[in-house]
Amino acid sequence: MGAAVRRSLFLGAACAVLLGAAPLSAASGDMTVATFLGKYEALKKRGLFALGSPDIAVLKAEGQAGGEAYMARLKADRAAGRPPHSCAPPGGRLSQNEFLKGIQQYPVASRGQTTVKMAVADLMRKKYPCRS
Repeated sequence: MGAAVRRSLFLGAACAVLLGAAPLSAASGDMTVATFLGKYEALKKRGLFALGSPDIAVLKAEGQAGGEAYMARLKADRAAGRPPHSCAPPGGRLSQNEFLKGIQQYPVASRGQTTVKMAVADLMRKKYPCRS
């Protein structure tokens, strides 16, 4: 299986919808980047045998929870009259590759303290900064 197909399979399952999706489970988005990447790499090593793994749903739910937390933060900021955290256009989102590459850029030492929620917010701020 080619690298692009493998990446598409796993990233599609891990974080198909980062923003505005209906929750699939009670995932909180509090999984650390280290744990997320560890599970992702383990699935990637299993190749096609990973397709039945429950970790695919776990990773997808974590990504969705991170996106939902980001959207809730923006909504709360608007309601409170605070400046927005970031300025994504309507429908603005992270692609699967942007999400994975972004979380892989966290220093190894900080991955254990950075949650998926925090990472989604950081990556959205980086991609969609507010212009003064």
